[in-house]
Amino acid sequence: MNSVAGIIIENRKIFIAKRNAKGDIGERWEFPGGKVEDGETDEQALAREYDEEFGVGITAGTYIGSAKFEHHGKQHTVRAYKALLLSRDFVMPEHTALRWASIDDIEALIQDNRFVPSDALLLPFIKETLQLHHN
Repeated sequence: MNSVAGIIIENRKIFIAKRNAKGDIGERWEFPGGKVEDGETDEQALAREYDEEFGVGITAGTYIGSAKFEHHGKQHTVRAYKALLLSRDFVMPEHTALRWASIDDIEALIQDNRFVPSDALLLPFIKETLQLHHN
């Protein structure tokens, strides 16, 4: 199973969202994204997920990196892409909070087990992207 995460960086802060209480990863922070459906490109999946989860458009950009993980005994891959927000009129049917977080903020959330574990695996790629582009 493949999924994607849209990494939006502004002023060296990364856009993250806190999931509602439902499901295995409920009430944890994440880099927004989701499953890639049959027949979709990663970029199409990211655009659909941001529309479904926040009611906003994005443009998916450069591939950042990927991580493999196991969930319920199945192998999964999450691929991260830089993304650009096209609007900020957020709705939140699946999340309870949004924020712009520094790398240190995200590392603290990971340490406290309040960040989705599979997304935490993407942090080294995001750090590298921040170093390369000084966003």
